[in-house]
Amino acid sequence: MLNHEITTVIGKKRNRKRIGRGVGSGKGKTSCRGHKGQGSRSGGTTGMLLREGGQMPLYRRIPKRGFNNANFASKYEIINVSQLERFEEGSTINIEQFLKAGLIDSEASRIKILGDGQLTKKLDISAHKFSRSAEQKIVAVGGKVKVI
Repeated sequence: MLNHEITTVIGKKRNRKRIGRGVGSGKGKTSCRGHKGQGSRSGGTTGMLLREGGQMPLYRRIPKRGFNNANFASKYEIINVSQLERFEEGSTINIEQFLKAGLIDSEASRIKILGDGQLTKKLDISAHKFSRSAEQKIVAVGGKVKVI
């Protein structure tokens, strides 16, 4: 298929609504705005996207009690034991190595190692947290675990 052979799907493009072109068009006079009121005037918008007319808005209907830990929770980037296979035997792995390998997004990331998969290489790993199974798999191969 060549560029000049590409066409749009029939019925996908609609002609724009031509309002305010006389009473005979069916969309003249008030130009689909109705009579009077805020919506009929220029610049008349409701302002808030969450506005529900006279009904109590959803964000005001839902109870807001208690404590929410979302702002204060520690967020960890997860690395599985199987992903550690890419490193060389006997190497020491810390945040810089994880960053170079593309396993984490930034140096400020907190890292948690999980025990999914198998590890066959002896590695010295530094991270913020380790799951119990990950720690056992790393030590079983002869590696070391260091909590930062």
